[in-house]
Amino acid sequence: MQNNKQGKRPNTKKGAESPEQQEEAMTRSLVKLAAELARQQGYASTSQVLKDKESDFQKIIRKCLYQKKDDVLYEALERALDTEGGAYPFLKENIEEASGTIVFTPDGGRPMEVNAFVIPLFAHTQGGLRSEQCFQDEEAFDLLKKSIADSQLESRKANVILVSHAYHLDEIDRISYSQLNDMVREAADSLLGKKTAATAISRSISGWPENHFAPEDQAVELRFLLGFALKPLDDPFYRVPADEAAADRYFDTRAARFRHWTKEAMPLVKRCLVTDGREVDIDFLYQDLFHGGKESGMEELDMLQMMSDLHHGLQIHNASPENAKAVIGPADADDEVVLRVNLHAASDGALLASADKPLAPARDLEDEADDVCDALRTIGVKSFSLARSFDAEGHAVDVRPYKS
Repeated sequence: MQNNKQGKRPNTKKGAESPEQQEEAMTRSLVKLAAELARQQGYASTSQVLKDKESDFQKIIRKCLYQKKDDVLYEALERALDTEGGAYPFLKENIEEASGTIVFTPDGGRPMEVNAFVIPLFAHTQGGLRSEQCFQDEEAFDLLKKSIADSQLESRKANVILVSHAYHLDEIDRISYSQLNDMVREAADSLLGKKTAATAISRSISGWPENHFAPEDQAVELRFLLGFALKPLDDPFYRVPADEAAADRYFDTRAARFRHWTKEAMPLVKRCLVTDGREVDIDFLYQDLFHGGKESGMEELDMLQMMSDLHHGLQIHNASPENAKAVIGPADADDEVVLRVNLHAASDGALLASADKPLAPARDLEDEADDVCDALRTIGVKSFSLARSFDAEGHAVDVRPYKS
């Protein structure tokens, strides 16, 4: 029998991975790398092996954004919540930064960055805002856009665009990581004078939910102004001093500029939101990058809802806040962890009011309690206790005095 030495070699390669297997591998890699890199934070020097892992970590995030694999990013975040070593906040911070900021170097130029920012605000009206009136005053919008640069909310070297829309929370919340990244890239093209279709930005304006306020209702509604800023990567305007005292002065100065801007912007925003002559009052929250501003707006909205529920409970029992004792702690509600506040009568301990507030993943419970106690003090509550938890019957477990 002839020995066929020229015959084909057997195929020893494994079959190609399915898209599902590839996504699973990316998810596992993100969680594993996030845990390893988070444990190394704060070290003065890093090895080449660690630098390579950091590079791989960033490449996977960018790949997910480019390929619109948001499910991989969200799944990795869910798994990272169960991983010790700060994996969740580390992964979350890096995904948010990569989605909301792009860095590039134009031919022969200096490194530049473009990022998305939001300014959350609460609009107080009678009857609620009406979508058909949103940003119909072009003159007011042009002046509002100009005021951001004139008041130095961004550097004088920055180029800023503002979207002519007041985003509802539902609209902001529907913007995925990859869509935001596309929006930033579209904004970069526009800021650089390139003529490209802003399809991702257009898709983000999906419309407000139906207004269910009656004409006589006093409405308080959360909206977001969304903008994009192009600036040199090394612009000293954004450099926070290393010295703690100098850093405090830096942030105090920026906060003062923002307060000054709100006075100038207030009448312009009113014109952009209401065109039928109704009164509207605006409470601005601080300008922040997209994800930070979104979270601060949601946190403030949840706090306002909690305070409204507690105030309503006190009214039903004809009780004053000064005569109520607050018990604060985590509780399970519909398979989610919430922060619960019970107000009890100081005289006999009777329950006067109870309200739950969503508890952000990995958020420090002590910080949450501090924020709630500060809010309760503004309405007159003076006595506070912390509970380790609330049991299935709603009773506080292991109650201890609160120390601010």
